[in-house]
Amino acid sequence: MRSDQTEKFVANLDWNLLRTFVVIVEEGSITAAANRLLRRQPTVSIALGRLETQIGSRLIERGGGVFRLTAVGTELYKECHDIYSGVSRLREVANTASKELTGSINISLASHVVTPILDRLLAEYHREFPHVTFQISVGTSDSVTRDVLEKTASLGICLLGKRRSELEYQIMYREFFGFFCGPPHPLFGKEGLRLKDLRGAFAVTFGIDNMGDALRPVALFRQKHKLDHEMIGHSTHLEEVRRMIVCGLGIGPLPIHVVTRDVRNGNLWRLPPYKSPPRVDIHLVTNPAKRFSRAEAKFVQTLQSRLASIPIAERVYTGAT
Repeated sequence: MRSDQTEKFVANLDWNLLRTFVVIVEEGSITAAANRLLRRQPTVSIALGRLETQIGSRLIERGGGVFRLTAVGTELYKECHDIYSGVSRLREVANTASKELTGSINISLASHVVTPILDRLLAEYHREFPHVTFQISVGTSDSVTRDVLEKTASLGICLLGKRRSELEYQIMYREFFGFFCGPPHPLFGKEGLRLKDLRGAFAVTFGIDNMGDALRPVALFRQKHKLDHEMIGHSTHLEEVRRMIVCGLGIGPLPIHVVTRDVRNGNLWRLPPYKSPPRVDIHLVTNPAKRFSRAEAKFVQTLQSRLASIPIAERVYTGAT
């Protein structure tokens, strides 16, 4: 598109149509979008049609029970998200001369991120900038990566599956996975167990515990030692895997340093291997293409600098029990 055509397009574009389009996508239907916007359904439908006319492409396939974004609609939504993220920062930009830092930091975490590095930074940051707000969401490592890739998260902390060239990764800490059972399990409380004692037992695990994903070291360990368990339960959240283990559904892997207190309190029993358990690295994930607010930029830079200054040997959590 030539520059004069671009200027004409921008000048004639009704920006309210973009806002309506974003709400339609977020709500998943024109009716729900109309309710949120406090407008009549035909009005919202007409607005979508006008935007499609101005863009020159169909944005949403709809009708006959189908409601999904087209390729053009998907790309437009990504651009709109960036636009409205920028608009939401206008007030902050207008106050850049102010010494008081404000804004919001969105952190996306895998379900078992336990490290004093993050906890200390959160405490320190709040003391220094009490008006900065935080939103912490918990999901799978894949969903954390997606949040960072789509720029909805300021940063992510998760296990590393498939690397994305668009993102930057930094090892945050290293943890080890042990196998555990709960009080109802027949192996609970038994000393001197060997790996062969675990063979054939019922098991529970994470939904990502397979050869191609973030917990590949655990899957490799199972394969190497012929631990062909019958999987009774799966979950992508550590808390639910722990629940099933404690309830006696089966044995399962958990980060050793995370469940040290459970072992001490008699809720879990450590099983072999007692030496050289599977090792997993937890990564800080950031998107260099994201336009950070001042609050986000300072938080991310502080965390990155702190990790760079702490030797990896001091970020290894063995969780000796």
